[in-house]
Amino acid sequence: GLKGNIQPSALVLSIVAGASIQTLSEGLDHPYLVRSMPNTPAQIGEGITVWTASPLVKPDQIELARRVLEALGEEIFMEEERYLDMATALSGTGPAYVFLFMEALIDAGVHLGFPRRIAERLVTQTIRGSVEALIDGVLPPEIETYEQIYREAERLGRLVEDLQELSRVEAGAYALH
Repeated sequence: GLKGNIQPSALVLSIVAGASIQTLSEGLDHPYLVRSMPNTPAQIGEGITVWTASPLVKPDQIELARRVLEALGEEIFMEEERYLDMATALSGTGPAYVFLFMEALIDAGVHLGFPRRIAERLVTQTIRGSVEALIDGVLPPEIETYEQIYREAERLGRLVEDLQELSRVEAGAYALH
């Protein structure tokens, strides 16, 4: 194992879910530990990692850990280790729930009659565009909650339906002339 085989000044960066710094430090017999919780989008540099360090980790080691974790996407350092277990529940497992949601939307699209590959494309771009719109702040400033976003989407959907109906009526009027 690793116990006794780690250079005394080395920094150990752990991604083991649920293993506390104390458990890792005792198990490895090593004081310089960073505990982190990345998520699967980290594999493509688009993840988010919550992390903390044992009290003996030096400032230059903190910066080294930050640089390593930034390569995985965004990083958030927390002084208190308890936030890592919270991050495991929220952002660590979050991608699985996003994928489950997407799968349900794709299945709904197939049920409606779309070929699966088209439903996948529609759902993927819908999710991507929605996230980018939220990040870029293209939503009106008065919209601050997801419920308001939903209501705005409903309103825009009704507007599109009204415009489509108006277009059909105008097309019919032209056809009569």
